[in-house]
Amino acid sequence: MATLLHIDSALAPQQSSSREVGAAFVKNWLEAHPGGTVVHRDLAAHPVPHLDWDALSAGLVPAEQHTEEQRAAVAAREELVAELEAADAVLLAAPMYNFSIPSTLKAWLDQVIVVGRTGGAEGTVKGLPFTVIASRGGSYAPGTPRESFEFVTNYVEKVLTGMLGAEVDFIVPELTLAPVKEELAELRPLARASREKAFEEADVKAKALAARLAV
Repeated sequence: MATLLHIDSALAPQQSSSREVGAAFVKNWLEAHPGGTVVHRDLAAHPVPHLDWDALSAGLVPAEQHTEEQRAAVAAREELVAELEAADAVLLAAPMYNFSIPSTLKAWLDQVIVVGRTGGAEGTVKGLPFTVIASRGGSYAPGTPRESFEFVTNYVEKVLTGMLGAEVDFIVPELTLAPVKEELAELRPLARASREKAFEEADVKAKALAARLAV
């Protein structure tokens, strides 16, 4: 049976669009793929360490010469990399914070991208399907006033395809702050439509992924 690695990064444990859509995706995937395994990693509740010199420099010397700090850093990184390599698909929640991804998600990416292993033309996760939930409080779609501020989907697509050789598909719930901000009240119909579309896509794409992995 297939394994879905589910990465959450939203700070809010509840009432988070990326978490809600992600939970719906997982539910639909499991219904379509009974017996499948979901490995959930919550980067907000349990942040991974940022990539530091101990982890990076460990790759420059033989393992038997590693310091205690290097051994600890390598072990922490190995856990994350092995978890990614064991997955058949990844569900990645990437809410927009200050026009970019959460720092915890950037830390995870830095840890799992290992040039010569996961990263590179023949990396160990080449072709791995990623479904990315890129939620945002406003709208940064083409033609909107803040189109040029969109650094989430652009960055995530480039780093996953360019560094890992992964396949990337997006679900983008927009205007998630409209229900709670009066200055966005006139955009609430659009927000509801975007939310409904996100849940519909979570259903369709989860079932399509389950069917693909079942072959």
